[in-house]
Amino acid sequence: MSWSHPLSLAELSRGALNVRLEPDEAQRKVLAKSLGLVSMPSMSIQLTLRPWLDGAEITGRLSGVVEQVCGISLDRFEQPLEAEFDLRVVPAGSPNAPSESGAGEIELDLDAPDPPDVLEGDVVDLAAVAAEQLSLAVDPFPRKPGATFEYVPDKPEESPFAVLRKLKGEGE
Repeated sequence: MSWSHPLSLAELSRGALNVRLEPDEAQRKVLAKSLGLVSMPSMSIQLTLRPWLDGAEITGRLSGVVEQVCGISLDRFEQPLEAEFDLRVVPAGSPNAPSESGAGEIELDLDAPDPPDVLEGDVVDLAAVAAEQLSLAVDPFPRKPGATFEYVPDKPEESPFAVLRKLKGEGE
């Protein structure tokens, strides 16, 4: 069972759209497994799509609860998940798509918006966008609240000569 919610960019010609996605239990189970989660008791994603150049601007907010395994205690625990995101998409062959020439140096401006994602056609799968943003929002190193790691170094093993010295009384 796959989760899919396709939307043609042509549907944005009339203006902005608001879409709410709430995967059912079976879809949440598949999502949880693909993200390495124990379970996903609840999840909802609110998306707003607006026309942008020849593509779309997608802003969204996801909220829900995920169950993970603590990386310290290995206990299962539930954790609320909240995230906001925005991205832009353009259809394949768009003049607004980022160039993939590979020649020359790449200049990075950390304050500039990310370049738009290029779709395979003129349809964006909103469920795939939601799943991608969900994967970015999940903590890859979960820690149960209150769990602490206390390092206790191993006792260095005594050499046989040190044991003999103790027996003879020389080490005192």
